[in-house]
Amino acid sequence: MTVGLVLLLGVSILVFLGLTHRVLDRMHLTDRQALVALGLMLVGSFVDIPVYRGVQSVSINLGGAVVPVVLGIYVLARADTPLERGRGVLGAIITGIALFALTKLFTFEEGRVILDPLYAFGLVAGVIAYLAGRSRRAAFAGAVLGVVLLDVAHLVEVTVRHIPATVHVGGAGIFDAVVIAAVIAVGLAEVFGEVMERAQGGPVPNIQRDVRVDSPVRDKGSGASGPEGEGRPAQGEGARRDGNDGA
Repeated sequence: MTVGLVLLLGVSILVFLGLTHRVLDRMHLTDRQALVALGLMLVGSFVDIPVYRGVQSVSINLGGAVVPVVLGIYVLARADTPLERGRGVLGAIITGIALFALTKLFTFEEGRVILDPLYAFGLVAGVIAYLAGRSRRAAFAGAVLGVVLLDVAHLVEVTVRHIPATVHVGGAGIFDAVVIAAVIAVGLAEVFGEVMERAQGGPVPNIQRDVRVDSPVRDKGSGASGPEGEGRPAQGEGARRDGNDGA
């Protein structure tokens, strides 16, 4: 079983147990939607859709390309602001370019590298997508779309140069890279987002709500209301109380 499948199963278990509810909520996804997407990726990883057969044979993997791209676009479309959507798109482009550049700058010869190239691509894609996107939604979209763009760039290259090749978009190790990149990008966004929130003091408590609940004056029919009048006796009440105390 590959690293991508192991991670996918691990994330599925966490979602099923409800341990990722907060992260999914910030990505505007429900637990059910996430489980369906993860299941489709898991099953779809074994399904290649033939697209073209010729000098270049092209197929698209359902779990490694179709489902991640649809999910990435869906998450990005539900981003809160146009700026966040723009960061996600930019992150995907930068990630794709960076990965394609890595394939040209380095020769990953078997036995001479510590980490499998596709795992390295997933790691690099996750970090770049987070740095460009920053939010969980933009980071996730940038990571998965960026990795798939690497395969698309490879397809364009072999087509333009008329190189006989078989291209499985989203297949083989790219599936693992997509999963690794997505997990790393969202994980970094969650960890650093939590750290920044704590550094800023965390959520501000609702003081006004506490005052309204605990104020004994409200129970005595106070005529004052609102933030400024909260906790003050009604007009004339103080004078009546003083008179009673002195009687």
